[in-house]
Amino acid sequence: MNSISKKIGLFTTVVSMFWATGCKDFLDESDPSNFTTDSYFTTPAQGRSAVNSIYASLREPLSSGFGGGAWMMTEFATGLAGTDLGQAVNSYFVKDLRNTSDNGYSQTYWAAYYRGIANANLSIEKIPNIPAINPAEAKMLVGEASFLRAFYYFNLVRMFGNIPLVTKPVDLTSEQLKPTAAAAEDVYNLIVEDLKVAEASGLPWADVSGKVSMGAVKSLMSQVYLTMAGFPLQKGATHYALAAEKAGEVIDSKQFKLFASYDDLHNPAKKNVEENIFMIQFRTQILPSNWQVSIIPYNKNISQYSDETGGIYSTADFVKSYDAADLRIKEKQFFYTIFTNETDRTKEVDLGGYFIYKHFDNVAQTSTANSDLNWPVIRYADVLLTYAEAANEATGPSAKVLEAVNAIRTRAQLPALTGLAKDKLREAIWKERWHELCFENITWFDMVRLRKAFNVKTKTFENYVGHKFTYGPTVTERELLFPIPTAEIRNNTNLRQNNGY
Repeated sequence: MNSISKKIGLFTTVVSMFWATGCKDFLDESDPSNFTTDSYFTTPAQGRSAVNSIYASLREPLSSGFGGGAWMMTEFATGLAGTDLGQAVNSYFVKDLRNTSDNGYSQTYWAAYYRGIANANLSIEKIPNIPAINPAEAKMLVGEASFLRAFYYFNLVRMFGNIPLVTKPVDLTSEQLKPTAAAAEDVYNLIVEDLKVAEASGLPWADVSGKVSMGAVKSLMSQVYLTMAGFPLQKGATHYALAAEKAGEVIDSKQFKLFASYDDLHNPAKKNVEENIFMIQFRTQILPSNWQVSIIPYNKNISQYSDETGGIYSTADFVKSYDAADLRIKEKQFFYTIFTNETDRTKEVDLGGYFIYKHFDNVAQTSTANSDLNWPVIRYADVLLTYAEAANEATGPSAKVLEAVNAIRTRAQLPALTGLAKDKLREAIWKERWHELCFENITWFDMVRLRKAFNVKTKTFENYVGHKFTYGPTVTERELLFPIPTAEIRNNTNLRQNNGY
């Protein structure tokens, strides 16, 4: 945070403006170093470019290669993921519960998301004062910026606990250059406030271009309230009711629906539509998806990508925890265990494990090595399960609760749940969350808010602290949070490291 300044925020804005306008105009651009925040926010188009820049920070944790990828951090923390990438030491530190504050994954998240927050702060402050901007347009732009700031803070507070809360642009003379950490509840209060601003901003229910929509806003609100109902805030029944209300509004809007086929989860033609409520945007040949190398096995010669890293895959024990009839574990649904040889597609290769198919770009892997896939952030499946869990907690089992969870089970070709008491239904819904939303950067957050872990051997839930991973290590209380990066502690003496690191 000590490096945030006006020019840093503006630099990202200018980069985004260049990306949006395209290469044909770059020779006509003014020298970006001549821009300042005071001179930049002068036209409505600049307001749009400024908000576009906030999205850029979403992509940074997804960068993957032989060093692993930051997005894997919350997956290895579940104990449900394996890797064959020996040189990706950050993965092993998390996976084996030997994590330290030197882990580069934490640093990537912290730096990227606070950069996004800095750009959001600029937009929220400056856009309403742009001359000649239509007030309705300004309101929607600020709504987008507020949503994105809420999203970044929501992830940071869940990962790191008490964190700096910065809501105004910071320059090198600002008192907030080295901010103290705020209480988690204060961060959540800002998140809710930002989402209410976004909710009142007039955004459309859906946006096929991938920008923030009303569907995304209300879906994220439901997730935030669900989290606040659990640990660490333990707001309980009132916030379960709020979570159910917001998820219910998304369901009742009829703007979204489950895909009929799991193939659509990784079909570029289905970006930003139907089940995909909010995604991180990529585009082949311009900003191609960059996690494909990490979800293919290590040097099995199945891919057009030259780097086959074996960076992350599911443990066999997790896959075996599904019902044997569950469609999601059938070959090339959520996982894949065989694939064709890169030099002879008539030959099949046994991969020796359960690799992640729900993020697999077939065209990129077999021909172009340049992926057009987006990364899912909020799916309608998540909204249905959030509603089911929250409504069951708030008011108990009901026809609508069962309808929501059974929509997920029906697609998986599982029998409908019926006649379950609240406690039994609770765990059935949790199990669907684990099985439906796996490897989408969701499960670890569920484990921490619930303080529960899924025992894949007994297929029951047990306390998170004390839970033993199938390959050995046991979760301790320190794993309720990730460590604040070493560089941030050194640069900002007002920060305090989380317990145990």
